[in-house]
Amino acid sequence: MDDPNTIANRDDAIPVLRIPSRNDAAPPPAVSGSESDTSKTRTRDKLKEQAMKLKDRVDHSLPPETKDRLGLQDRLFNGIMAQIIPPEELSENEGGNMTSDKDRGTAAGKTTQQKPDRRSRTYVDRPNFSIPQMSSNFRRFNSRIGPVFVLQNRLIHLLTWRQPTATLSLLTIYTLLCLNPHLLPLIPLVGLLFYILLPSFLARHPTPANDPRVEPGYGGAGIKREDVGKSRPAPEMSKDFFRNMRDLQNSMEDFSRVHDGVNEFLVPWTDFSDEGTSSMIFVTCFGVGCLGMLGSEVVPWKFVMLSVGWVAVLAGHPRVQEWMGEERNLSQASTHAENLLAKLKSLIGDEIILRSPPSTRQVEIFELQKYDFYSETWEPWLFSPAPFDPLSPARIAGARAKGTQFFEDVAPPRGWKWKGKKWELDLESREWVEERMVQGVEVEMEGDRWVVDLAEEVVQANLGSPVGKKGSEVRKGKPRSGWEEGVGGENRGEWRRRRWVRLVERKVEGGVGSGGKG
Repeated sequence: MDDPNTIANRDDAIPVLRIPSRNDAAPPPAVSGSESDTSKTRTRDKLKEQAMKLKDRVDHSLPPETKDRLGLQDRLFNGIMAQIIPPEELSENEGGNMTSDKDRGTAAGKTTQQKPDRRSRTYVDRPNFSIPQMSSNFRRFNSRIGPVFVLQNRLIHLLTWRQPTATLSLLTIYTLLCLNPHLLPLIPLVGLLFYILLPSFLARHPTPANDPRVEPGYGGAGIKREDVGKSRPAPEMSKDFFRNMRDLQNSMEDFSRVHDGVNEFLVPWTDFSDEGTSSMIFVTCFGVGCLGMLGSEVVPWKFVMLSVGWVAVLAGHPRVQEWMGEERNLSQASTHAENLLAKLKSLIGDEIILRSPPSTRQVEIFELQKYDFYSETWEPWLFSPAPFDPLSPARIAGARAKGTQFFEDVAPPRGWKWKGKKWELDLESREWVEERMVQGVEVEMEGDRWVVDLAEEVVQANLGSPVGKKGSEVRKGKPRSGWEEGVGGENRGEWRRRRWVRLVERKVEGGVGSGGKG
């Protein structure tokens, strides 16, 4: 039996919108008997292996006050979900206030207290994800969401002309508000007065039952005083509870379909995948915005809003819907839409000209060679994006040079492509050495333009490193230039490099636009 004090949508179910997709998924193919049996066998084996662990996980995952209220089915479901989403895998920002120093990269493994969140005047409670808590919150929310669905259903009845007198009354009030916008602040006051205060007053002060001057049933007869102003939640496992669950399910489906429809039909016009169309929309919106800032005062906004509201409500009339749904009218509307789209594409092709050349940059690569002291020759080593100079962080840390072994394996940066056909040797080695402030090297001004490491003792002397024996006074020399100029010498280190350059240009994703010229 329905509880008269519970507000729930006992009328038609909340409708689910249908937005046709361009790429409707085909039904999944049927699974053969052998594959299905194999899948069931594997699933059964996995469940048997985890059966002994579920009991412990269930007991640890439930709070003490919840264990007594859950049945066997709830315990089993919570244990399975605890296996899938363990609480310890949550982010440390969501997982309470205790954080280990070990997780922060410190040597100690002690537990420290995080600084509390002071976004409000009191500390913010951020509990971890919990299956029992989620289930309890959903049941409480579903028991109390009934008034929202009742309001939504009544609005649908008004806009679909279920009761023409009610819809005409809505249009009358809307017209009055459009012509007199200063009455808008009175809407919440009128609602508070006639829908909350007045019914509560009549319930608290009912009319005498034996008064012949009052019509029967007038006033607050039949309403209990303790129920005045209260909306009782729908009891669990009642019809109203499942009605709310039904409407909540359909509302979630509505949101999902609207979200997917926006991504499919609206986003491609504005994400510059078709650069000509998106540019046209951008220019149009910018121009309309500028005109609106200058001439919005001369626009009769009252009549504009009045016309829009009347047209929107009249479009929901059953006769209008029947006329719009006729095949002849639908074909004409489709033809007009295609012609308008063709004219828009033609206008974009004529007016939106995209001739800007793609961006061009210069990339570099360093050819590294290592000196072999046994054969007294230079051996090719790597092609690296860094010069690997004596004072680079990688050299100081004792790390190896990173790169590729062959010239053909050098790839352009992501989002770019090669413009030039060949690599060119940079003959101005002195410039890039000075730009990077490379020290401890010798620059060849002729020949192959190698930049060679100086010997370690020469580098230390040039940089003013400490000299002398252990225990003696440390003496520092005055730093000299970080690099030397020459064509060869004996005081060389084990590495040398030279710079190669090549031009790249940015890739154009999806062309320059179907409507533009480029």
